[in-house]
Amino acid sequence: MFNELYSETVLRHVRSPKNMGVIKDADGEAKVGNPVCGDIMKLYIKVGERKGEKYVKDVKFQTLGCGAAIASTSIATTLIKGKTLSEVKKITKQTILKALGGLPQSKIHCSVLADEALAKAIKNYRSKTKTALKSN
Repeated sequence: MFNELYSETVLRHVRSPKNMGVIKDADGEAKVGNPVCGDIMKLYIKVGERKGEKYVKDVKFQTLGCGAAIASTSIATTLIKGKTLSEVKKITKQTILKALGGLPQSKIHCSVLADEALAKAIKNYRSKTKTALKSN
């Protein structure tokens, strides 16, 4: 039954999530959750600079939740790794859903959480950068 509800892409990311783990000295971090279903996602980004533009050099995640939550976060990390911050800002829940090959209606909130985690990690990075610039 599980195989009938989820795309092969979702199943692949559930069975073998990409970029799982923690970045201890992360440049940006985010923690998001859904109190209704109990899913919790933590996202860590390391930012580099290439040709004068900031980009996601590395990304890791930890997710406590259902398979759809794990797959959503896993695929989100593959979508942003190596992308500039301006490119990452364009990634939406629809981008994540499409990359997954869709999710059942009852699991779409998982893609929303992954999208929120991306935005929050970038915002956290930018706030840390502004604080560091002000103190110099």
